[in-house]
Amino acid sequence: MPLVLVLSFFLILPLLTIVMVSFWDYNEYKFFPAFIFGNYEYLLTSKVTLATYLKTSKFTVLTWFICTIIGFTIAYFLAFHVRSLTWQVALFLLCTIPFWTSNIIRMISWIPFLGRNGIANTMLLDMGIIEQPLEWLLFSDFAVVLAFVHLYVLFMVVPVFNTMMRIDKSLIEAARDAGASGFQILTNVIIPLSKPGLMIGSIFVVTLVMGDFITVRFMSGGQSASVGRVISNEIALLQYPAAAASAVVLLCTVLIMISVMLRFVDVRKEL
Repeated sequence: MPLVLVLSFFLILPLLTIVMVSFWDYNEYKFFPAFIFGNYEYLLTSKVTLATYLKTSKFTVLTWFICTIIGFTIAYFLAFHVRSLTWQVALFLLCTIPFWTSNIIRMISWIPFLGRNGIANTMLLDMGIIEQPLEWLLFSDFAVVLAFVHLYVLFMVVPVFNTMMRIDKSLIEAARDAGASGFQILTNVIIPLSKPGLMIGSIFVVTLVMGDFITVRFMSGGQSASVGRVISNEIALLQYPAAAASAVVLLCTVLIMISVMLRFVDVRKEL
């Protein structure tokens, strides 16, 4: 009963409020109770909405793919190549050090590094690799994805590492004794047994990127849009019913994506 009350007050009630407000009407000065479908009609028929969701999906897929590669590699190294538990804990904590600071600070720290006169361009010019500064390093989709990966890769490392630590090492020894190569052990033993961790990490990364708005705003220089940024702009313009409708559609989209991922593996066993 206490858990039901807490979830009802902090989760169910706010969601019901958002759904209710999404059917309200508004003008330039205020919003007021009503029951209209105009917010959803405009949202679902607008070409801007489609383009925004495609752009957000692009950021999500690229970030998820890169985070999966990096997260799996780091977790694999810590779980199977670092024998000492002390060193495993020490190296894992080392990975978490950047996450002890604010997301905003970690994000904007890329600006002096990627800028036209930043560290990256200066180094490339001094080495003779490029003849003029690269404009696409900052305020571009590349910068947005890079910031996303930096912000959220740990959410992939932690569940995958936790899953790999539970793998019985005797299974790997048995596969090796049966003549399996390192690649075969990886593809037939480690990756299948790491699926719960990969799915949990994927859920974290996908939900965080889909709902993010501040990263896209700063790292794209205002040149790219995302669903979260559209909602933020609508709130800034006091268009709360339109923002609520966008939030409902975004929530349904994320829930569909998560339900598809959950069909491939039962993460409840991992939890």
